[in-house]
Amino acid sequence: QVQVVESGGGLVQAGGSLRLSCTASGSIISIYAVGWYRQAPGKQREFVAKDTSGVGTVYADSVKGRFTISRDTSNVYTAYLQMNSLKPEDTGVYYCKVDGLIRGDEHWGHGTQVTVSS
Repeated sequence: QVQVVESGGGLVQAGGSLRLSCTASGSIISIYAVGWYRQAPGKQREFVAKDTSGVGTVYADSVKGRFTISRDTSNVYTAYLQMNSLKPEDTGVYYCKVDGLIRGDEHWGHGTQVTVSS
């Protein structure tokens, strides 16, 4: 069993910042990639950012230059999403997805709510 837990969400004014954390635990040996996704009310879940080992990072156009995904250098099972210059349209539930080394070995967290007020 692998557990993925997100934290760090909350209510922030437009222009503010939040840092989300994602921690994986349980029977996972190594993390190949970590991705952040979000789902706004009434909308489909959408890609936000991804960090792939040995490859690099990729971002959705809507968050480029404002969000940064990173891995914890002291804990390989923890990743972050630094969100700056937040906009009301960034509001939603943010989910973390962790990919193991084996194709199809994917694990989702239950999400953390981010609300940006105008």
